[in-house]
Order: sequence, then structure tokens, then C-alpha cells
Amino acid sequence: MIILRDIALRRGAKQLLHDANVTIQPGQRLALIGANGSGKSSLFSLLLGELGADNGAIEGMGNLRLAHMAQEVHASTVAAGEYIWRGDLQLALKRDQLQRLESDGEFDKAAVIHSELEAIDGYSAERRAERLLQGLGFADDAPGRPVSDFSGGWRIRLNLARALMTPSDILLLDEPTNHLDLDATLWLQQWLQQYPGTLLMISHDRDFIDATCERILHIEQQQLFTYKGNYSDFEAQRAERLANQQASYDKQQRRVAEIDDFVRRFRYKATKAKQAQSRLKELERMQTLAPAHMDSPFDFSFLPPARSSDPLLRLDEAVLGYCGSQILAQVNLQLRPGSRYGLLGKNGAGKSTLLKSLVGDLPLLAGERSLGEHCSIGYFDQQQLEALDMDASAVLHLQRLSPEAREQDILNFLGGFNFRGDAANTPVAPFSGGEKARLALAMVVWQKPNLLVLDEPTNHLDLEMRHAMEVALQAYEGALILVSHDRHMLRNSAEELLLVHDGRVEEYREDLEGYERWILSSYRQTDKPTPQSADNSRKEKRQHAATQREKLRPLTRELERNETEMAKVEGKLAEIQQRLGDSELYSEGRRVELAQLVKSEGELKAAAEQLEEKWLELQQTMEDLQNA
Repeated sequence: MIILRDIALRRGAKQLLHDANVTIQPGQRLALIGANGSGKSSLFSLLLGELGADNGAIEGMGNLRLAHMAQEVHASTVAAGEYIWRGDLQLALKRDQLQRLESDGEFDKAAVIHSELEAIDGYSAERRAERLLQGLGFADDAPGRPVSDFSGGWRIRLNLARALMTPSDILLLDEPTNHLDLDATLWLQQWLQQYPGTLLMISHDRDFIDATCERILHIEQQQLFTYKGNYSDFEAQRAERLANQQASYDKQQRRVAEIDDFVRRFRYKATKAKQAQSRLKELERMQTLAPAHMDSPFDFSFLPPARSSDPLLRLDEAVLGYCGSQILAQVNLQLRPGSRYGLLGKNGAGKSTLLKSLVGDLPLLAGERSLGEHCSIGYFDQQQLEALDMDASAVLHLQRLSPEAREQDILNFLGGFNFRGDAANTPVAPFSGGEKARLALAMVVWQKPNLLVLDEPTNHLDLEMRHAMEVALQAYEGALILVSHDRHMLRNSAEELLLVHDGRVEEYREDLEGYERWILSSYRQTDKPTPQSADNSRKEKRQHAATQREKLRPLTRELERNETEMAKVEGKLAEIQQRLGDSELYSEGRRVELAQLVKSEGELKAAAEQLEEKWLELQQTMEDLQNA
């Protein structure tokens, strides 16, 4: 077990921890949460040995293998696949040692390394690295491309893959979903559920925490508090504790009244769709949990737009893409006041292309875009952070948008986003990613849009800011179209779902849970999602059966080829193993031959294992098709 005993930690003049204590049992899965600046990343640095405690001691870390997700990766000519498998330091050292020995002609020593590589599954390293890259949304050619080819967000994904590749007893992940889309988030969620070691994770995605963690480690008032259960359990326990504090009673009642109002507003839509019903349940649940957020530093709302149009914006028979290259076709979408859409779709399907086309940043290749006379668009994506003036203050950013506004009104508004005092009046250059994201969102809210277009708005935002944003969006009277990997945000903010898939944008009639099930099953199945429930008519059943037969034919042929290849590999392996049984092979003069045979044996075993896994996948796919 890991014991933090009487830990004191200070960064500059700020005391982060004081006489903090916590015990982490082997195999526990903990989410480390706390307000921005409370010391989460500093605690990670402490565990990694990059930072020393001012007082106290950490026990139990000495013999543990530790893996962590670095936040930066420098440009390198090393191929991405190799960068990943080199996360396994023991494997990398042995492969480098093997290369030196074979170059120097020391084949007897090389034979020993071949055996050691086989013992640690070293011959499957490239394949395992490729699977990690595929799961995290990389293209098929990514393993062979140099690290320098990838942008900053994708390099963070490379670091995540490298951390997952590293054999470890304890895994430290700092906001691992920040640069992931929903599909990759679900894949990572599934991977972590199977991780056998101790997991300590900083995350602001409550659904992701709920699915992967069994305990919450909360930094509050310079102490470490543990809560049994996931984030939802923590929220309920903390709400109960805070509700008993009389000093906060009035604020609690105001928040409960606000959420009661939201429930009443949307109750009549509860039969409209599964999404609305799910959202109503979440809102009712939020009423009982309001006290858990009563001490939040964030409190803002969208002011009603002065004027509006109906519809606000339309796409008719639109073809969307870049530089003449089509990505989406036959797009028909009408955004009216009160429309609340969530976009679903795999990485690269065209979600961001649709949003950029809606706001006019990307011209249509064909079709028509119609903008209402009084349409006012508030658009947020991660590029908005890069567009901030690093030398200007938060106040100056808003003054440039509204030169006529009173400075005190701007300061009052920014206070709701927790920009108070010096934070509102100093240049934004030293701001964290979360603070810059808050300012960019504040600029969107300030302009009173009647159409909100939000592309991953929760990246870098902590749990309290996400909660405040959900509350504000629930009361928002304009139209909303949202892309987010935060399922809680989608569930609470969107009433209808659109699926961007196979070059089309279609209504998705299932709920988020249905989409999650399809994504998770797709990692072992080849079927495509069906936006609408199938009609069970006799004609369609016959068509379905014919389709199943057509799908089974290529799978059957592939299975036969697989079995033929397995037989060949097994035959070669048996031949080599028979030769290795010859005692004369181990004489001084046959060292080179021995080393080559040992190497070939390892490669053939890895190939046989890969073929066997492929055979099992094909069998499972055929069984699923036959049962469908």
C-alpha cells in the first residue's frame, strides 16, 4: 500500500497541503479531484519524485513500477509505433541490446536475449502499440509516421498510449480525456476497467470517473479526503455534509429553486424522446445534489437575446468539405429557437466540418445556407483559445467587444466566471488552459447569441465550471448545437441527437446509452450503426437474411485463409522446434545458426498467437452475424 503521512506542500507563497494523510490500497481506482490550483498536479509531481514535500513522508512507493502520462512530447523523427512500445523500458533495453550483440556477432549472447524477449511478450510489441493507437483514434498509417508529423493534441494522445504500454503497478493519468473524442473516451474507459494495477487519475469528466473509479480523493481546505464510491456517490455524500452547514442554507435553497424551475420548464417535453426523459431524470437528481456545488466560484447565465428569427439558420441539400473534397452530402438541417442538438460520430466523420459550415467559416461545396435576419451566432472551439490576445486582460477582451459597456458591469459579469481582482485586470498570458477556456466562453456568453455552436467546450474545464455551464445551458432560450465527449454535458444539455456517419447527418433515435453500447461493441464487430430501428416486416427479414449470407461469405473465405496460414506457421514452428532438439546444435561452431533458430521460433510463436486471435475474432463476428 501507499501511505502519505502528514504531507505539507507549498508552491511559492501558496500552501497546497497541510498535514494531509491518505492510504491507497493496491488495486484501488481513485479519481483525484479538487478546484483549479488546489494542488492536484503538484500531488502527482510529488508521487513521481519530481517535487519534494515540505514536511511528511510517502511510504510504499519504493518497489512499485510507475507509469504516467506526460503532458508534453517533443518533435522527434522516431516512428509513432516505436515511440509507443519504447514506453516499456525493459523491452526497449533488451531490443537495443539484441541489436548491438547481433551487430557484433555475439550470437550466443543474442540467443539468450531472444529467449528473454519471448518471456516478456516482446515479439508482439508492435502489434500491441498499433492496437493502442487504433483505440485512441489514430489513422491506420500512424504507427509508421514520425512523432513530428502530429500536432500538439495528437502528441498528447501518443503520450497516453505510451503510458498504457508501460508495464506498471500504479498508473497516473492527468486529464486523459482532454484531447479525446467520445469514441476514444469510451475505448479508454473500457481499457481502464481491465487495468489490474492501482489507478490514480485526474479527470473532470464525471461519467468517465463513474465508469472507471471506485473511490474519490478530494483536495479541500489543504487536506485529502477519501470518499467510497464514484463521483456520483461523492457528490451525494458531500451534498449531505454541506447541507448540514446552516451558514450555507440560503444559497442552497436558491440553487434548489433554480433547478426546480428547470425541471418544470422541461417536464412537458419528457415524452418527446428518450433523451428528454433521461435529461429530466438528471435534472431531478441535480435538485437533491445542489448543495454539493453551493460553494462553487462560478455563477453565470445566458441573457435572453434581444431579437430572434425563425428559423435561425438552415442548410438545404448541402455538400460540405474542404478544397473540393466532399466529406458530408445531402445535409438538411434547420435550427430554430429552442432547438437543442447533440452531435455524435466517430473521429473524422465530419462533426467539426458541419459546425464550421454552419457558422460560415467553411463555404459549402454545393447546396444552400440560409441565415435568419436576426441570427446571432456564438461559436466556441479550441482555436478560440489561440485567438486570445496574450497581452490583454480579461476586462480588455470584453471592452473590445462592447466599447460602450461600463467597466463595473464587465467586472461583475467576469466574476461569475471566477475572474476577480487581479485575475480580471492582468494579461492572460500566464493563464492556465482552463482559465483561457473560461475566458473564451465568457466572451461567447457576453455577446448574447441566439444560436450557440459549441465544439468540445468542456476541454480544460474543471467539474465545478462544467456544472455551472450545464445549469446555464439548461436555462438558455436560444438554439444549441453541441459536440462534446462529456456525456453528462450532452445528456443535460441536448434534447435531440444527430449522428454524423458515412458522409451523412441523420437523426439518431436511440439515446446516449445506446450509442455507447454500439461504440463499445464495434471494437470487436464490423457492423455499422443503424440510426433508426429496423422494421420487422417479412420483406425486410428476407432482405436481412440475404444480407447476412452475403456478409458471411467473405468472412468464411477469410477464415479458411486464416486456418491455412495457421497450419503453415505451426508446421514451420514444429520443424524449428525439432531442430532445436538436436544436441549438436549447441556446439561452439553452430552459435550463429542457434541464435537464428531461437529468433525465428519467437517470431513464429508471435505470428501463431496473432493468427489465433484473428481466428477467434472471425468466429465471434460470424456468430454475432448469425445471431443478429
